[in-house]
Amino acid sequence: MDSNAASFLTRENVPRLLSNRPYFKIHTMNCRFVLPTLVISLATLLSSPGLSSAKEWSVPVGGNAFRTQPEPGGRSLRRDGTLQLRDPAEVHSVYFHVSGSDTLQLGLKGNARNHPTTVQASIGETKLSCELHPAPAKTYPLGEIEVTEAGYVRVDLQLTAATNGQTNHSVNIADLVVTPSNDDLQLDYIQTNDGNMFYWGRRGPSVHLGYRLPKATDLTYAYSEITVPDGQDQMGTYFMANGFGEGYFGMQVNSPTERRVLFSIWSPFRTDNPNEIPDEDRVETLAKGDDVIAKDFGNEGSGGQSFFRYPWEAGKTYRFLTEVKPDGEGNTLYTSWFGDKAKNEWRLVASFRRPKTDKHLTGFHSFLENFSPEQGHLQRSAHYGNQWVCDVNGEWHEITRAKLTGDNTARGRHRLDYAGGSQDDHFFLKNCGFFSDSVALDQLFERESTADQQPAIDWDQLPR
Repeated sequence: MDSNAASFLTRENVPRLLSNRPYFKIHTMNCRFVLPTLVISLATLLSSPGLSSAKEWSVPVGGNAFRTQPEPGGRSLRRDGTLQLRDPAEVHSVYFHVSGSDTLQLGLKGNARNHPTTVQASIGETKLSCELHPAPAKTYPLGEIEVTEAGYVRVDLQLTAATNGQTNHSVNIADLVVTPSNDDLQLDYIQTNDGNMFYWGRRGPSVHLGYRLPKATDLTYAYSEITVPDGQDQMGTYFMANGFGEGYFGMQVNSPTERRVLFSIWSPFRTDNPNEIPDEDRVETLAKGDDVIAKDFGNEGSGGQSFFRYPWEAGKTYRFLTEVKPDGEGNTLYTSWFGDKAKNEWRLVASFRRPKTDKHLTGFHSFLENFSPEQGHLQRSAHYGNQWVCDVNGEWHEITRAKLTGDNTARGRHRLDYAGGSQDDHFFLKNCGFFSDSVALDQLFERESTADQQPAIDWDQLPR
């Protein structure tokens, strides 16, 4: 799956991961500068090439804004990618990343719908504002901020309280306009919706651990454990434990009241529509555990999916076991088990037959992703530990090295809030939340050995 790393970092070389945003010094500005014989508007300063040679960056709200109050979610983003503000109680936050310190001029591109309406922009404790009018959209100046270091900048937008109780007051905002003083300053954000990037970018970057496996050895079992720290189990997260060449197995947060354990196998017939799969290419369900739902799935490839609802908890450690076994007839059987480590339990999830496949375990990996665009501004992380593989002769091999990789959202610099590495006896992954201390991809990390925790499994007692 992943190529070997070109470099190797030990645990001591992993940078500290801090989720604090950069510290800002912010200066308010009057809307007009009065010179002895001339009044020059700030809008002129922002738009005149003769007065400001710095590049103007337009940060589209369609891919970079999230409702952060009163709770995540809402439907204020319109199909055309603009943000509609109507309720003063709602706060929508726009994020962008700067490469260093600088003085930034901020503005809003948009218009009011029916009446002149004031929008407040908050950066930290400082509040700026501008009044939008019911005319063709244009850029309205907000003011100036000084950014003292590289990192993410958050700008909170809401209607002023003065609008509360009045009818027909709303604005449509297309872009947050940022004009640095320094031409060399680099801004990173979701720039366009090409390739449906507003959707993928708001979901945030996914990060993966590609485990280094013993060579020239036929492997049958993959074993690993996940512990989600308190407060990191955000809605929309998939903590994937056992990934392999043909599928994946892990646990999810699906809603405020529902959590799942999910195990899926892709069909050898490539399509996003399961109805298009020929009968001879369909993944067949051979067995499933109590309360497990097994069915076809689509949209991100197609195949067989199984899951059951399970109230797993942050702070507890859960274990995952997957068997990959050729059946000798040109097919491969995939079976997964799940359990609470402290309870020393195993529950059967499901067993699938994948046709036209004759192979052992390959591509063992884990990943962390967010599948809810409305939750993409919330940080999530997990500890991935005690990884082992078992070969066809029944011998266990401990896995202590892994390569950190990322998806196209990370590699394309659409989002830079991703990290991973090793800490003591486990690996970790972290993404979303717009933290400023990312970790470079394609590094090889090593965790401390947990040889004293080698799996002790009674194969005859595993439910099937």
